[in-house]
Amino acid sequence: MQDKRLKDVIFARCKIYAMSTKAELELEERKEGKNLYSYQKGAIDKIFTAFEESPEDYHLLYQLPTGGGKTVIFSEIVRQYLKHHKKKVLVMTHRIELCKQTSNMLTEFGVHNKVVDSKADLSDQADYSCFVAMVETLNNRLTDDKLDISDIGLVIIDEAHYNSFTKLFKFFSKSFILGVTATPLSSSIELPMTDNYDELIVGESIESLIENGFLARAEMFTYNVGLTSLVVGANGDYTVKSSEDLYTDNDMLSKLLQAYEERAKGKKTLIFNNGITTSLHVYDTFRRAGYQIAHLDNTNTKKERALILKWFKNTPGAILTSVSILTTGFDEPTVESIILNRATKSLTLYYQMIGRGSRILKDKSTFSVIDLGNNFHRFGPWGDDLDWQRIFKSPTYYLDSILSDEDLESNFRYEMPDELRAEFGKSKDVHFDIQKTYVDSIRNGESSKVVLERSIEQHGKICIENSEDVYDALALAKKLGDDVDFRIQRYTKCISKSTYNFVDWLKGDYRKKLNSYLRSNFDEVFEQIHGYPPED
Repeated sequence: MQDKRLKDVIFARCKIYAMSTKAELELEERKEGKNLYSYQKGAIDKIFTAFEESPEDYHLLYQLPTGGGKTVIFSEIVRQYLKHHKKKVLVMTHRIELCKQTSNMLTEFGVHNKVVDSKADLSDQADYSCFVAMVETLNNRLTDDKLDISDIGLVIIDEAHYNSFTKLFKFFSKSFILGVTATPLSSSIELPMTDNYDELIVGESIESLIENGFLARAEMFTYNVGLTSLVVGANGDYTVKSSEDLYTDNDMLSKLLQAYEERAKGKKTLIFNNGITTSLHVYDTFRRAGYQIAHLDNTNTKKERALILKWFKNTPGAILTSVSILTTGFDEPTVESIILNRATKSLTLYYQMIGRGSRILKDKSTFSVIDLGNNFHRFGPWGDDLDWQRIFKSPTYYLDSILSDEDLESNFRYEMPDELRAEFGKSKDVHFDIQKTYVDSIRNGESSKVVLERSIEQHGKICIENSEDVYDALALAKKLGDDVDFRIQRYTKCISKSTYNFVDWLKGDYRKKLNSYLRSNFDEVFEQIHGYPPED
C-alpha cells in the first residue's frame, strides 16, 4: 500500500508550482539577525532579568503560543548568553527533526553549534560552545560519560511539557534551566511542571498575536460525536484501538467527508487522526470521492516524507491525513483548514494541532478548524483566555474541571447544516429534546416507547410543514438521517440499552415508522397546519 501511495504522491508532484510567501521573506530577514518583534524582545529581557536575579541552578519556564517564535527567542538568548558569559549552552529537544531545525535556526543567529545525535563524533566537542541534542540520545551519551557538560551554564528545553526531560535534570544541578512551551501543563498528571520549575513567565496571548497580525484567527466548526465508546489508557488519553474502532466506522467517515465538503472544500487541509488505520481509511475515502490527498505517518521513509510535504506545500487544495507526526516541528503557512478527526484529553495536543493552521500569509488572516472529537466543548475555543499561572501552579484543579464525555454529550443538541435547515425554513423550531421527553414520560408513568412516537410525530410535522404533497415530505424525511441517528443515540442512553444490533434495528424501525406516519397522516396534518386541505 505504501508503494501505491508513493506513486500517487509522485503523480501529484506534476502539479507543483513555485510559491513565495511572506513567511519566507521574514526568514530571510532573520538570517541577517534583524527584526525581532517587540514582544520577543520583551520576553528576552524578562528571561535575562531572571538570570541576573536568580541562583545558577534556577529552573525557569517560559510560555508562548505555537507560531509566536519560541525558537527565535531562545536562539537570540543563546547568542546573547554566549556573548556575555564564558560558559556553554545545551539545547534539548524530544525529536530528531526538531534537533535539526533548532540547529539551523541557531546557525542563522550566528551560533556555531553541534548536533549530538547517535552518529555524532564528539572528539571535537571542545571546539563548540553550543550543543543541540535529543533527550534519549543525550541521556545515553551522559550515562556513558561521552559528553563533557562540566562547563554548561545554560540548558534550554524545547517543548518542555514532555516529562521525558526531567530524568536529565540530575546532570545539570549547577545549570540555569530554561524550559519553553506553548502549554505549561505536563504530559503526565503524576509529574506536574510546578515540581520541576521554580517560576513561569507567560508570554504574549494568542488573542494579542492575532490582533497584532502575527497569527491567523481560527474559525471553529463543531460536529457533535458520541464518544462514550472510547477508552482512556494509562497515559491519560484515549487509546488508539478504541479510537480506531470509532473513527473507521462508515458513519464517522461519511460525517468527516460531509464536514469537509461543508466547511473546507477546496482549502488546503490537514487532518489529524489517532491511529494509522484510521488515517488510511480517511485516505481511501477522500481518494474515492475524487479529492487530492496523501497519507503520512511515522512508517514513511525520510524520502517519502519529503516528497509528500513538498507536494502538500505546492498543491492548492491539497489534503494531508496524518498521525501525530505533524503536531510539532511542522510549519506550513499555506494550510487553510485543520480537521481534528479524533478526540483527545490533552490540552497541549489540542493546541498543537490547531496551531498548525495559525501561520499567517499576505492573503491569509483566518483558517478553519473542524472538530470531530468534541474537543471544543472539552477545552473551549483555541485562544481562549486561559489562566496559565493557575494551570501551572494547580494542574489538577484545571484537569478536574474538564467535563467528562457523558456530561458533554448530555448538553448536546443536533444542529441541522445550514443548507438542510433552509429546506425546513417554514418551521420555526426543528429541535426535539429526547432526554426531557423521556424524563417527563417516566414521571407521568408512561412507557419509554412514547418518546420515539412523539419524536416521529415532530419529525413528521416539520416534513409536512415544508411540503406541498406527501412525496415532498417523504423526500425531506430521507434527509433527516443524521438527526434520526442522534435521537436514537440519546434515546438508547436514556434506557441504558445500546448494543450495536439493537441500535441498528431502532434506526431502521424509526425510519419505517416515520415514512408510514407521513403516508397515513399527511392530509390531516397538512390541513391542521395550513387551515385548508392539500391539493389533489
